[in-house]
Amino acid sequence: MTIPMDPMGVAFRAGDETALTTAMERHRRELHVHCYRMLGSFDDAEDAVQETFVRAWRAHAEFDGGPHVRAWLYRIATNTCLDAIRRNKRRATQLGSFAEVPWLSPYPDRMLDLVAPPEDEPQAVLVARETVELAYIAVIQLLPARQRAVLLLRDVLQWPASETAAALEITVAAANSALQRARATLREQLPDRDAPRRSDLSTDERALLMRFIAAHESGDVHEAVSLMRDDIRVTMPPYPYLYEGVAAVSELIRTGTGAAGPEMWILRPTAANRMPAAASYLCEPGESRARLFKFDVLRIVGGRIAEITTFGPELAEQFGVPSQL
Repeated sequence: MTIPMDPMGVAFRAGDETALTTAMERHRRELHVHCYRMLGSFDDAEDAVQETFVRAWRAHAEFDGGPHVRAWLYRIATNTCLDAIRRNKRRATQLGSFAEVPWLSPYPDRMLDLVAPPEDEPQAVLVARETVELAYIAVIQLLPARQRAVLLLRDVLQWPASETAAALEITVAAANSALQRARATLREQLPDRDAPRRSDLSTDERALLMRFIAAHESGDVHEAVSLMRDDIRVTMPPYPYLYEGVAAVSELIRTGTGAAGPEMWILRPTAANRMPAAASYLCEPGESRARLFKFDVLRIVGGRIAEITTFGPELAEQFGVPSQL
């Protein structure tokens, strides 16, 4: 097995700045997704892609061109992320909940959909749900940086062991060993990950999201609770808050939806990490506008909400929603 040739790389030769610019722009979004998986943060991934392109510009005169420019860019991006991890010293040491990964952020589906498919597979879904769900992103933050890189290159990008080892400047034996350890961690942390999933939201997931929205807009705590599993969990990265169980979460909803006060909430459906999500706008008493307050990303299991991960409004532009209504 070898890395597929990149049609955009055929005309790329050392010193060809126009071809390099074309290649970088074509692969920008998929490189961003790769860096997001490595780093767990949308903004950190943006910084890593920019650094990747700077390094590519510096090195392009030495690149021998040909059909593998995509692999070359991935190699630079992966090593850029490894440098960032070493510099920031970020690695989750345990994972009882997402609260232990404070740098975790969502990835809007509308941005995932911008990843360009191969020219010979125009309908291909390049960002499968199981490789971008919040649980997967959080769990791989447990892995040492090199294991994380090997896992993504081998199991997500489907690179052969030899190419993975070359990209990371390690032996094939070391790459295979790292992959085995990484897969063992995933099996331990995500035992149901191999269950088949669709990449788009199902009709049932969309319907449950709309019920979630209606319950929160009306302040109907009873209806909101009826949508949840008994072991519901709510976290709010980067804050260390953790709410577990219906009793704790129902009280959170009661005080947070306006059921206990005069505030008004307006929610709009969206999606992140191939999961249903809601953008929540808060209208304070006496105000004529509602401001974007948060995004809630829902994990649904067995037709009920198993987890809600709440994020701030910083990615409004990326989600394609207004900051005010």
